[in-house]
Amino acid sequence: MKRIAIDMDEVIADAHLRFADWYKRDYHKEFSAEQLHSNYIMDLVPSEHKSVIKEYAFHDDFFKDLAVMPGAKEVVRDLHEKYEIFIATAAMEFPNSFLPKLQWLKDHFPYISWTNIVYCGDKSIINADYLIDDNVKHFKRFIGQGVLFTAGHNINLDWKVRVNNWQEVRALLL
Repeated sequence: MKRIAIDMDEVIADAHLRFADWYKRDYHKEFSAEQLHSNYIMDLVPSEHKSVIKEYAFHDDFFKDLAVMPGAKEVVRDLHEKYEIFIATAAMEFPNSFLPKLQWLKDHFPYISWTNIVYCGDKSIINADYLIDDNVKHFKRFIGQGVLFTAGHNINLDWKVRVNNWQEVRALLL
């Protein structure tokens, strides 16, 4: 059975929306869906607020109840029938995210065993045929095929295998 490793943030969990929601809460500035889809949140805020945005991810509640990316639940469930699925999240930078991410996965993807959840910094350690991720840095030493999941921060990057949403993942891998 082939293996797929799937990143969490900006792939199955909408952290970008959380950044925008907390920014709206704190600074009363709302961004349109189009702005969020085609831009990195750091490019939307004034330079004096960039450090505030970075600090949000260190808050204990940041990762607690993120929205699921549209279509992710259904497609990952279908992929799970054909592939061995691993969740590979670079959570090491945000140690406060370990338990909230684990609970989030239990709530939204209960069929993925805890043995298939990998907290790592360098995703090249993952032995999989595919890695679906929003950050090309994770593909550099990865031995399988990197599949770039479009996000505001990578929209202008050129990558051979790119998907814009979970329906395109379905078309590519099922």
